[in-house]
Amino acid sequence: MLLVADVHGAAGALRQIASRGETLLVLGDLINFIDYRTNEGIVADVAGRDFVADIVQLRTAGKADEARERWKSFASGNEAEVRARFDESVEQAYAEVCAALQGCRAYVIHGNVDRPDVLKRHLPPEVFYIDGEVVTIGELRVGFVGGGMPALGIPGEIDENEMAAKLDAIGDVDVLCTHVPPAVAPLSKDVIGGRQKGSGAIRDYLSSRRPGYHYFGDIHQPQATSWRYEATRCVNVGYFRATGRAVRHA
Repeated sequence: MLLVADVHGAAGALRQIASRGETLLVLGDLINFIDYRTNEGIVADVAGRDFVADIVQLRTAGKADEARERWKSFASGNEAEVRARFDESVEQAYAEVCAALQGCRAYVIHGNVDRPDVLKRHLPPEVFYIDGEVVTIGELRVGFVGGGMPALGIPGEIDENEMAAKLDAIGDVDVLCTHVPPAVAPLSKDVIGGRQKGSGAIRDYLSSRRPGYHYFGDIHQPQATSWRYEATRCVNVGYFRATGRAVRHA
């Protein structure tokens, strides 16, 4: 089976991977709000590149609250129009990226930037949205848990209590698939901006349940893409928008 994460709108590259005819696991963040390298994305489509440049500068400097206030200021007085344009762009983005999975046997979880309700509506019939469940693929029990760590108060985020509850529900598995990494420094710290985004609940699950493998994404520029944590080989399978490459399960 093949795995990707952090597709962020790279529909053409995803279509090439999906056309291989192998089972594909997509570990969240299918659409692209902001590409921090190019300032492209849905926010730029709605608010313009100059606005995005300001947001990127603020967030890279760790000023997330100021970035949120900048967005509120931009939309002030035109909230309904901005929201309508934003929602239209989100629908179009999901339509494009989900169409790339047509004909592929795939399982998809949501990431922090995703809107699960919109994502599910656009997936082809043979592609399965999954969250807090276990699927047998070949001889492997594969557990899937979606969602990202709280930061912006958006639909794709979940707190540690919800993460722990979903992990407890799947029980023992051979392979764990999440969007976010465990709270293990080399895997959870983005070297661009230095943000820590790992989950303590996932780390605790690895310690207690000891799956053979843990695959995830979310961190675009990690200190390490592969790391053994106790009994588990942990692998970051993103940043697909930049690499266009899938990871094959060993």
